[in-house]
Amino acid sequence: MDFGVSTGELWVIAGWLIAGGCLTGFMVGLLGVGGGGVMVPVLYEVFSILEVDESYRMQMTVGTALAVMIPTSLRSFMAHAKHAAVDYWVLRRLALPVMLGVLVGSVIAKYSHSDVLKWVWVVCSLLLALKMLSGRSEWQLGDAIPSSRILEIYGVGVGVVSSLMSIGGGAFVTIMMTLYGRTMQQAVATASGFGPIVAFPGVVGFAWAGWDRVGLPPGSIGYVSLIGALLMVSASILTAPLGARVAHGISRRALELAFGVFLLIVGTRFFLSLVL
Repeated sequence: MDFGVSTGELWVIAGWLIAGGCLTGFMVGLLGVGGGGVMVPVLYEVFSILEVDESYRMQMTVGTALAVMIPTSLRSFMAHAKHAAVDYWVLRRLALPVMLGVLVGSVIAKYSHSDVLKWVWVVCSLLLALKMLSGRSEWQLGDAIPSSRILEIYGVGVGVVSSLMSIGGGAFVTIMMTLYGRTMQQAVATASGFGPIVAFPGVVGFAWAGWDRVGLPPGSIGYVSLIGALLMVSASILTAPLGARVAHGISRRALELAFGVFLLIVGTRFFLSLVL
């Protein structure tokens, strides 16, 4: 299929995908997120150059980012687990609700325009960035994570939004745990475990959502580009452990600021693409 780009340009695209994969792996390990904040902008620009139809370009971007998230987030979680910082009680309670939410999000993605997914990115990432950058300790809901079913309901919501944003749910789990007095290091470590929980059903859902689409890039299964995913994965799995080591060696405030800036940049980028 002719995408209107030369062989040299395709090599440049491959280079950007590998570089994006390296940065993604580091950010996944550092922040416990799925890496979508790095992957989504990179993949979106690549699919723009390849002239993927704009009506489903964002779905293609998110689906491919979820595929990259599977091995990257698994590597990150194993690195965090070595530091004995993961709260397995939270992980077990939220696992099934988050998976259910991911499946619901995949259905929404099938029938939504790309702009819907962009607005989800803008609103959620900017709100989360505000919380992280403020550093205000009074933004706390209590001293213990609630044992009521409210937590499971929250998990479903996390799954829906995370599958639409391709962030692994880590951002929302991190926010929830810090609002209930957990340390940023423990929150990031626990949040890293939700990457695979979001990614596995998310990839299946986005592959199904785009199964009957025509004109997709070669090597795609529905809204998942296997070629793009393989290039990013090959780089990201190498740098995820490095990010995890850095996360456990810096202060809580430094980690919060890094998280907030990361979300602010991504949210602003998509907001500008919607209004300009």
